Amino acid sequence: MPTTRIAAALLAAATLLTLAPSAVAAPSSAASPYATVDLQPELNTLVEQGTSTAALAEVRDHGRVVWRGAAGTADLATGQPATADGRFRIASTTKSFVSTVTLQLVDEGRVRLDDPIEHYLPGAIPNGGAITVRQLLNHTSGLYNYLDDPHVRSTTEAGNREFLATGRWIEYTPQHLLAIGTAKPPYFAPGQGWHYSNTNYVVIGMLIEQVTGHSWRDEVEARIIQPLGLRHTTLPTDSTAIPGPHAHGYFKFPEGPGDVTRLSPTIADAAGAGISTTDDLARFHAALFGGRLLSPAQLAEMTTTVPIPDAPDHAEYGLGVVSYDLSCGRFWGHPGEIPGYSTGLLGTRDGGRQYAISYNEYDKSDSTKSNRLYRAFEEKALCGGPTTSG
Repeated sequence: MPTTRIAAALLAAATLLTLAPSAVAAPSSAASPYATVDLQPELNTLVEQGTSTAALAEVRDHGRVVWRGAAGTADLATGQPATADGRFRIASTTKSFVSTVTLQLVDEGRVRLDDPIEHYLPGAIPNGGAITVRQLLNHTSGLYNYLDDPHVRSTTEAGNREFLATGRWIEYTPQHLLAIGTAKPPYFAPGQGWHYSNTNYVVIGMLIEQVTGHSWRDEVEARIIQPLGLRHTTLPTDSTAIPGPHAHGYFKFPEGPGDVTRLSPTIADAAGAGISTTDDLARFHAALFGGRLLSPAQLAEMTTTVPIPDAPDHAEYGLGVVSYDLSCGRFWGHPGEIPGYSTGLLGTRDGGRQYAISYNEYDKSDSTKSNRLYRAFEEKALCGGPTTSG
């Protein structure tokens, strides 16, 4: 789904909410070069002065939780406070899971990154003989993004009202999403530019099924979720609900909030249908960049990047992951955005430190302030400061 961090602001000024802080801290590993952080003030500020009705976050360091917290309200109708263990839609962060499975298939010799997609899905994609698997994974294929079609999703107030009333219940097939994406002209010839397109990952999901005989969901479940024990990560097929405790997502309308928590995951498919928690996401990141899921050769392929035009923080896109420059170095992960939910996952290249955040974005009216608030949180979570003991 759309990547707020790449394309627009993440958090902006909004409504004051009654806070219900919830934090857990644990001593950092002796191997950590960072001090234990307390991010509750920053998380509170994201809700008090930002766009969100709720926010959840976690920081892990060398395999241990060093901070976890929540702020805001999980349900505006009841006033129930948000909790740090809540589940949420991870949207495009799902792409990192799907890319990992694809690269595992490369490790197994079942997929080649520079093969044309026509080799695996003959006749399925126009000009498929010129589009490689790598170009789909790093968004250089040129395929039109089906979510750019206003008939699928418009972010205007009228579009949000239509989505709330009817659009969120529509059930799409991957073939339908692909048809929408290929009905429009490509943005550029394959390999001749960069444009984020969810259509690319719908095709990758189809590739995984063609090669393995199982759905991309089944392969992610068997290869990543079960081995890592990610008990709170799910990949719904048609259920509109979020299982377990969770904060609701909302659209802001002049008359009040519109609850958009329930929606068909088929609008996202392999591009962003996942549900998870901050703890599961951080542990996935640690395993991925710590070398537990991919060979060194395929992890090197994943982190071979192309520039993202006009992106903040010198962001570049790899194969299902994004890299950003912060004040203390370069970090890797993937953001996500779907109606009602925004996700951030970022950490070190060696898998030693990571943070994950979910925020229920509500008011998107002040992108400058929102970016500043989010950047302050991100900087403290990842850059923190060295311990006096080194």
